[in-house]
Amino acid sequence: MTQSDQSDPSDPSDPSDPSEQSAARVPDGTADAARQALQDVRREVGKAVVGQDAAVAGLLVALICEGHVLLEGVPGVAKTLLVRALSAALGVETKRVQFSPDLMPGDITGSMMLDGHDGGLVFRPGPLFTNLLLADEINRTPPKTQSALLEAMEERQVSVDGTSHPLPVPFLVAATQNPVEFQGTYPLPEAQLDRFLLKVTLPVPGRDDEIEVLRRHAAGFDPHALASAGLATVASADQVRDAIASVSTVSVSPEVCGYVVDVARATRHSPSVALGVSPRGATALLRTSRAWAWLNGRDFVTPDDVKSLASATLAHRMVLTPSAELEGVDTARVLATALQSVAVPR
Repeated sequence: MTQSDQSDPSDPSDPSDPSEQSAARVPDGTADAARQALQDVRREVGKAVVGQDAAVAGLLVALICEGHVLLEGVPGVAKTLLVRALSAALGVETKRVQFSPDLMPGDITGSMMLDGHDGGLVFRPGPLFTNLLLADEINRTPPKTQSALLEAMEERQVSVDGTSHPLPVPFLVAATQNPVEFQGTYPLPEAQLDRFLLKVTLPVPGRDDEIEVLRRHAAGFDPHALASAGLATVASADQVRDAIASVSTVSVSPEVCGYVVDVARATRHSPSVALGVSPRGATALLRTSRAWAWLNGRDFVTPDDVKSLASATLAHRMVLTPSAELEGVDTARVLATALQSVAVPR
């Protein structure tokens, strides 16, 4: 997602089918109120986080697509603060888990515990049972625990002792990882990276933005007390659910569907790519493009929507050849070339 841009509709059938739209239609006034509330959320988060507008937009897109986000950035670029501020502005429950080498699957999903009253076993929900989960440094925990988290993300439920426990709606996992320090980490395999709808990179802010950060701290800003920054709750879980339903009514023309498919196929033909974007990646780009169109007040998707979300949605789903990696090629550059090679529908 570019800095300037900023119900799972995974069925690859034509999303403009009127029967699908009528099944999930939200009254126009309700949908407009939900859209305005989410736009207000972007403004409120900006009171606490400076220079990360694209990351805020990415989190909102994932939220209303019922997807999850991998946040990548060096320490100190406000990854944790961003998620906390988003939660405060949305007025939803949030929990944070610090992933570590000794974290077990049951520590996040929950487990059966002995009931002190009747001596039976009862399920004690883990921190996964929340609306917004910050999974801090996901690459520092072993694959078994990573898999438990990713399975719950995909299935939106936790199964323990033969009983399924549904996760709340909305439900978003924002997982962070440090791209610099790899000692003692367990990198996510490509198949697991593919489970994240978006990968958003938080850059080091520019000079002017960094000066603004210092100015706010000098004026008394406390990142541990967001209310002191004037950050208020401007949306609700019900409005997020309305947004989720409304996004499914955004129409996509056959030409734009073809454009999404052609972009995905172009990545598979690049000589620098060992593994290109899969059909699941193409449907993910369709989902995020619809969400971005809806957030911008349109009920149809344009090629510009697809371009705006292509990098954040697709780049982490591609695997470069060893020779391309040695030459310093990155997936963003390959994806940009693929976009340039595909004719834009008019």
